Amino acid sequence: MAGDGLPETLVTSDVALAGAILRRGGLVAFPTETVYGLGANALDDRAVAAVFAAKGRPRFNPLITHVASEAAARKLAEFPPAAAQLAKALWPGPLTLVLKRKAGCPVSLLASAGLASIAIRVPAHPLALALIAAAGVALVAPSANRSGAISPTTPEHVLAGLGGRIDAVLEGGAARVGVESTVVSCLDDEAVILRPGGLERARLEAVLGRKLGQAQTGPRTLLSPGQLESHYAPAAPLRLEATSVAPGEALLAFGPDVPAHAGAMENLSATGNLDEAAANLFAALHRLDALHPAAIAVMPVPEAGLGEAINDRLRRAAAPRPEPRPHAIDGP
Repeated sequence: MAGDGLPETLVTSDVALAGAILRRGGLVAFPTETVYGLGANALDDRAVAAVFAAKGRPRFNPLITHVASEAAARKLAEFPPAAAQLAKALWPGPLTLVLKRKAGCPVSLLASAGLASIAIRVPAHPLALALIAAAGVALVAPSANRSGAISPTTPEHVLAGLGGRIDAVLEGGAARVGVESTVVSCLDDEAVILRPGGLERARLEAVLGRKLGQAQTGPRTLLSPGQLESHYAPAAPLRLEATSVAPGEALLAFGPDVPAHAGAMENLSATGNLDEAAANLFAALHRLDALHPAAIAVMPVPEAGLGEAINDRLRRAAAPRPEPRPHAIDGP
């Protein structure tokens, strides 16, 4: 188990071994199509508590439960019509649904922060699905990083943040999507986006045939991961909507027209492609932050398509970092 004196975190491609670690209550980081998740047995209170401890995570922040199929999800949660439509059309995929827990749902209440709801998804990554099968249980899996830090899109990112704190990392290369799942609440059959993510609003609305609601801002009960005001943050402060670069700043650029700059720079997409920018976002922030700049100047990114999710992450990364208020969702 993590914290039981393991000399280092095991890096492995052995799915059966990783599944065995999870069955005995250990912690395994694994790839999903969005980012790497920190997996634990969702039915084991101690294992779920170990996730919070490894991440240094506020315990009121719900975790996403990962299952292998819609049928498995229906054993845990109630599916109103809107949720059924979305699940049928978009699972497996980067979509998390917040639903009412079924009576007798065996998932740890700690994973739901004591709420009557559950955040659940079916990942679209063959290794993630194989790991769930090997473990034989649903897995809670927030992003595999220290709480509030930049999300990990490679095994190296996981080890940099959680090495020695968890039992193993299941290798799976770089995450394809690069930002976390879109989170949609369907608690009253009124579908509301709680967190923009790897599935575009337009695609969700096309499935439902109507506009999605938007979560209210300000103090609230957190129903899903990723709702904390300050989240996904590098050590260096971010300066958004930058059109120039100050001395000592690194530059997170977007598009072909980049301001003159002699220092460190990462371009999310030199061609202005938002899909490419989303995939590169967290890795680029990791690389710039490792250089310890005075700040990171961030060029404007359009709000269209996946730009909504990119800008959501950038705004949260740039937000002030007070102690979080009770009640957000974190997960891949």
